[in-house]
Amino acid sequence: MTAASIYQSRVTTAEEAVKVIKSGDRIFLTGNVSVPQKLLAALVGHAPNIRDVEICQALTVGSADYVGPQMEGHLRVNSMFISANIRKAVQEGRADFTPVLLSEFPLLFKRGILPIDVAVIHVSTPDEHGFCSLGVEVGLTKSAAEAAKVVIAEVNDQMPRTLGDSFIHVSRLTHIVPVNYPIPEHIMTAEGDSDIIQNIASHVASLIPDGATMQLGIGSIPDAVLKFLSDKKDLGIHTELFSDGVIDLVNAGVLTNSRKSLHPGKIVAGFILGSRKLYNWVNDNPMVEMHPTEYVNDPFVIAQNDRMVAVNSAIEVDLTGQVCADSIGPKLYSGVGGQLDFIYGASRSKGGVPIIALPSVATLRDGTQASKITAMLKHGAGVVTSRNHVRFVVTEYGAADLYGKTIRQRATALIKIAHPQFHEELQRQAKELHYV
Repeated sequence: MTAASIYQSRVTTAEEAVKVIKSGDRIFLTGNVSVPQKLLAALVGHAPNIRDVEICQALTVGSADYVGPQMEGHLRVNSMFISANIRKAVQEGRADFTPVLLSEFPLLFKRGILPIDVAVIHVSTPDEHGFCSLGVEVGLTKSAAEAAKVVIAEVNDQMPRTLGDSFIHVSRLTHIVPVNYPIPEHIMTAEGDSDIIQNIASHVASLIPDGATMQLGIGSIPDAVLKFLSDKKDLGIHTELFSDGVIDLVNAGVLTNSRKSLHPGKIVAGFILGSRKLYNWVNDNPMVEMHPTEYVNDPFVIAQNDRMVAVNSAIEVDLTGQVCADSIGPKLYSGVGGQLDFIYGASRSKGGVPIIALPSVATLRDGTQASKITAMLKHGAGVVTSRNHVRFVVTEYGAADLYGKTIRQRATALIKIAHPQFHEELQRQAKELHYV
């Protein structure tokens, strides 16, 4: 059979496709802005007919009807990263969280640790050879789809065709649901005081050398950094995700990827979050290569890029350098994501610059402020980047270089970049702990 005839023979409706999902099945759901909306809605509609179906996922953007209280006993999410739309369900015990490095997420399925019965994915229309691109979400989806017994795919006319190790053949798609709707936009916006974000970004940019290869994690700070790089030369990208900010740098001749040690001339990523403009820009763009996350986020792959710069954020950092980025005390908030993958990879890179960047204060619900540079992490807080891995910590008050420093030196450097209103208290606590 030709690719075209295979495709036509497998076309169905979303409602019919999800009927293949049986009680007790484990599903992989592709995420980020690539969540297959029609199939997910059909699955919610089908849920009363099935029980104990596990949905494995990472970050998802959009509606979360599938984790609503009415889904209990029918659908249960097991997420490896807690996105905002499922956070309440996880914190209330109606959904599960599995801690895992992003680089190892697809390996859970690939190695049969979490065998997948059905992968629910979202792809572009096939080319003349029958290959569909996984589009804006390749990193976490490709290996899971290859490991699944059944693959249900939304084939979307508006999904960009991204290049690289990003394709799946129509013969692997068990059920095909043609759709035509825009990929959701997800614009990186400033969180809190934009002046603070800009000051942090400026300090981060000062640490980035010409010829650097950059990873920019999720959030407003990493994206803001891009606006301060116009005077740099021959920058490159190797990252789990990127957003709109790269377009201006490419057009300005700053982001050339020419000095990358690995994949020179190419932007390498696992997924994309951004605007319609970005989705149009990546479509069939040979500068952009999408790859599975177990490759992109492998610290020993990352380390092959000389001058590797990793920029990630945190919830709080203690005076010894421990970084909490996944919980507020014991309350689960997000996940490790790719932070440790890239912090460790950058630290092993020749001339690498691993950076944790965060505002110096958090505004609490009652309007009071708390220091994000703390004497000790909150009781029950998770350590994402250990004090042994951390190097640079940046706030709006500057950068602290902790590498090779004693606890006394670390505490002193971190207090200097804390908000001035907390200096005296942090100094007192550091003395009580015998840090200084």
